Amino acid sequence: MDDSAWMLGPFQREDAANPCLTPSPAALFRCPVRGEMVHWEEKDVFNPAAVVRDGKVYLLYRAEDAVGRHAGTSRIGLAESDDGLTFSRRPTPVLYPDNDAMYEYEWEGGCEDPRIVEDDAGVYYLTYTAYDGRTARLAVATSRDLVHWEKRGLAFGKVRDGRYNDMWSKSGAIVCRRDGERLVAVRIDGRYWMYWGEGDIYIATSDNLVDWEPLISNGEAQALRYLLGPRRKRFDSALVEPGPPATLGDAGILFVYNSKNSRATGDPDLPEGTYAAGQVLCDPNDPTAVLRRSRDYFLKPEREYEITGQIGNVCFLEGLVHFKRRWLLYYGTADSKIAVASAPATDS
Repeated sequence: MDDSAWMLGPFQREDAANPCLTPSPAALFRCPVRGEMVHWEEKDVFNPAAVVRDGKVYLLYRAEDAVGRHAGTSRIGLAESDDGLTFSRRPTPVLYPDNDAMYEYEWEGGCEDPRIVEDDAGVYYLTYTAYDGRTARLAVATSRDLVHWEKRGLAFGKVRDGRYNDMWSKSGAIVCRRDGERLVAVRIDGRYWMYWGEGDIYIATSDNLVDWEPLISNGEAQALRYLLGPRRKRFDSALVEPGPPATLGDAGILFVYNSKNSRATGDPDLPEGTYAAGQVLCDPNDPTAVLRRSRDYFLKPEREYEITGQIGNVCFLEGLVHFKRRWLLYYGTADSKIAVASAPATDS
């Protein structure tokens, strides 16, 4: 089967709108940890989650200030758009480090790289990275309105007596189904499923979308269940990492993944460290089985704002929505700005 028969796209950049979100140096927020006003999105904005609500596209995006020993604490901002291209944003972040139960995991690195789905009742579930400046840990927050969020703790915090609490974990892409313009988490074989990880992509399951348990390979005590990893001589030779939430359809579970190139072992035509994106199709009845994987990238850094920035040559995809008969794909560019690409949808 040709890749074009099962992949989403082709996607075209919305050049007239891009970058669709850039830093806002004037925006101020009183940081409850620092106890002072900070320019919370002065330095960079990137890596957004996306969701459609009441006929608008909302981005939950990572923003960095320029304060502290890590040269930038991350917080999650909220922006909205009537057309999916031009955004207005709230003046203050909606999810951020605070003097709360997550302080030890979020300060002073911050809250990073969200993905979002909702359940049948309309509750939103955000997977995000809690970063203390040393270790990245996958965390979960919930909301009914996208503005007020309740932190629910570490995604793997309640399993196996905290065995995974200090494990490097991030990038949780929950399997969902498309219901009109909603992306609703779906059970397969009685459980919710999530792809996660950086380097290799792993698998976890949940009964409630808050508490997750990594799958273990062949019952071994330490080995995490592996879905896919880097490939030699390809664009994804250095690492792979889940992108937006995975979508269950008739053909299978389709999800976009991010990857990093190593020129020594990968694609010699891509610069060292280039982040480009591929796609994977998994078995609709068995989320642990890969049916198809794209042979090449479908989006790579080409525009100036994708090549030059905090980290050069990066397109990092995290938000995908079905909006007004189009697929809109949102991604961070060079860890500095946000851009959008679109593709026609084949159904309504």
